[in-house]
Amino acid sequence: MAKATIPEEELMLSGHVGCLGCGATLTMRYVLKALGKNTVISVPACCWAVMPGPYPLRCLEIPMLYNAFETTGASISGLRAAYDMKGRPDINVLGFAGDGGTADIGIQSLSGAVERGDNVFYVMYDNEAYMNTGVQRSSSTPYGAWTTTTPGGTTGDWKRQPKKNMMEIMVAHRIPYAATASVAYPEDMVKKLRKGIDVRGPKFYHIYAPCPTGWRLSPDKTIEISKLATDSCIFPIYEVENGIYTINRKPAKKVPVRDYLRLQGRFRHLGEEELNRIQEAVDWDWKLLLRKEEFMKDM
Repeated sequence: MAKATIPEEELMLSGHVGCLGCGATLTMRYVLKALGKNTVISVPACCWAVMPGPYPLRCLEIPMLYNAFETTGASISGLRAAYDMKGRPDINVLGFAGDGGTADIGIQSLSGAVERGDNVFYVMYDNEAYMNTGVQRSSSTPYGAWTTTTPGGTTGDWKRQPKKNMMEIMVAHRIPYAATASVAYPEDMVKKLRKGIDVRGPKFYHIYAPCPTGWRLSPDKTIEISKLATDSCIFPIYEVENGIYTINRKPAKKVPVRDYLRLQGRFRHLGEEELNRIQEAVDWDWKLLLRKEEFMKDM
């Protein structure tokens, strides 16, 4: 995929109250650069519900609606209908939620919105746990991770279930466009969001957004860990347009998953057996994605 030019205009101001190295702040910044001023955003309970600061302070230069944890999909459906009635199809209606508010609590309203074919954008910024409320595990938390509700350590009670695959869930809804993106590759993210402006119907974006606080990661490692996630194939960068898979970034040489895991304190307790199990799972998922892309080329 060719690189997109990133607009200079800033619609996210300085002064937010996010943590150092927060991937969710970078996600918001790039998403708004791509979609521009003609955007209205709906946000549930999540880190971004507090990061703009207390009223009347703000850090976003677009209209912002706060909705209940489980209702982002319904909220953007209502906003889309209202703007269409007012003759404003040019307004980009954006749902912006974390993995907890998307893969868990908000999945029913998101499913309803995309099943109806509503012309909306939905961004899941994935920091792989409920970070705003104290680092509790979500269904997007990967196997082996420490959280405050999967404490690990000598008990071995770390996250035992695999990470929920929200991309495949959205693709199964047969929506016209779904894509992954990462804060490490802003040009790719901007291009995919701009592509969505010309797509009629629901657009879903799964964006990799590290949380140094919850991942026990040094704040200056956000971009490094994001690149390792893609180069190890733990978080592939790809898009699905009307069922056709395209992998946008294929590492010339895959990085071992242990290089990714060892930088994060949340995986410090894992032994060789668990590391090998994670590597096998990642290799299997990557081969499956490659086969999906190849199969669609032959259709």
